[in-house]
Amino acid sequence: MNPKLFRLAGENATLRGVGIKVFWAFPTIIVKDEPDLIALYMPAGVLGRNVTHKPKPEELFSLTELSVVECTWQRTDVLMLIVPGEAFSTYIMWKTGTKNLDCLYVNLQDPIRRTPIGFDTMDHTLDIIISPDMSEWEWKDEDEFLEAQKVGFYSKEQVSEVYNESEKAVRLITSERRSLYEEWKNWQANPDWEFPKLSPNWDEVNFNGHNLQNKV
Repeated sequence: MNPKLFRLAGENATLRGVGIKVFWAFPTIIVKDEPDLIALYMPAGVLGRNVTHKPKPEELFSLTELSVVECTWQRTDVLMLIVPGEAFSTYIMWKTGTKNLDCLYVNLQDPIRRTPIGFDTMDHTLDIIISPDMSEWEWKDEDEFLEAQKVGFYSKEQVSEVYNESEKAVRLITSERRSLYEEWKNWQANPDWEFPKLSPNWDEVNFNGHNLQNKV
């Protein structure tokens, strides 16, 4: 079974972090799915899967031992804006049930990949938080990223790539693409959309066309 090329607004899509196993998976609603932009909505309260704790640097080499459990996303309603091919996504985060903007959260990650149930990526430890008015920004988890470098989990080349991508992300969001993000800050979910549900195949690492249930 090949993943559909593009999905329709209102459809469910499971977004996952996948490496040697699936480390996290959350159900989202397709807002927009086009060649130049993917927009996914994840309202607070969705039930997904996540690791029991954020891996410590020394655990990064034995990630198969991490347990993945049910997890409810809380605190914010999130609109994820992703440009295919770019190694980051931008989360517009509102305080739950309101249009009070909490921040723009930049998740540095592998470029997104399509699957039969949604989209896959993998985090790069380091993230960025941008203020609601986009005038200030700060690193998130930089200490953990530095510790991961010290234990040899990231090579010098990989570190350089992540920092280059982070600089690109800040420049695009706060300057070159600012109008795009300003426009999306005022977006509102369709009240007729049903609450998204996690795909029953959320834990399958390599899709090969069999054992897929007919739902997302």
